[in-house]
Amino acid sequence: MRTRSLLALAGTVVALSVAATVPASADGAVLTTGSAGGTAVAVGDVLSAPLATGTSATLYSSATGTSGVSCTSSVFTATVTDNPAAPGTATESVSGHSFDASSCTSNVLGVTGVTSITVDNLPYTTTVASDGTLTVTPASGSTIQTTVKLKTLLGSITCVYQAPSLTGTSSNTDNSINFTNQAFTKSSGSSLCFAAGYFTAKYAPVTDNGATVFVN
Repeated sequence: MRTRSLLALAGTVVALSVAATVPASADGAVLTTGSAGGTAVAVGDVLSAPLATGTSATLYSSATGTSGVSCTSSVFTATVTDNPAAPGTATESVSGHSFDASSCTSNVLGVTGVTSITVDNLPYTTTVASDGTLTVTPASGSTIQTTVKLKTLLGSITCVYQAPSLTGTSSNTDNSINFTNQAFTKSSGSSLCFAAGYFTAKYAPVTDNGATVFVN
């Protein structure tokens, strides 16, 4: 019995010694550049993306309609605040989200043009999970808000739309972020402002200093 115990102890020591000589494997980060599983995006790096080529960002009055505002030029920027090992959830701070009013049009009855579209209450917090789920939330006590100024036959009007949060998806196929029919409610504005807004947009490619970003 003692011989067996000594042999078992010796075997355990050998196993532990061998394990100690093999470095522990490390998972790649949630956000990487160059390729899936590539170089980890550093905390503090600023990510950016324009609208995907040939697409438009739209704020329509219904989820199935085509009446509202459409823009062909928009850009967002976000600073990475946490990028843990995958699988996990990375965190970003969205500090900029702009729309070029000169690229925007409206087909709302009585509206003759778009003066500006401004994203308010920045920064927002964005989480990106390894499964591709992306969630945008405002600061505590605040709301996601967009102010749309329109030219009408009766003069300029201002329409303010709000949402508690936004949910999107990321794709490594084209390094994109997609939002589909994200619901906003009108918080203020004239009767010419549509009563609700549904935001759809595809931003691609997402880059970090020119290098494409992948989600792992």
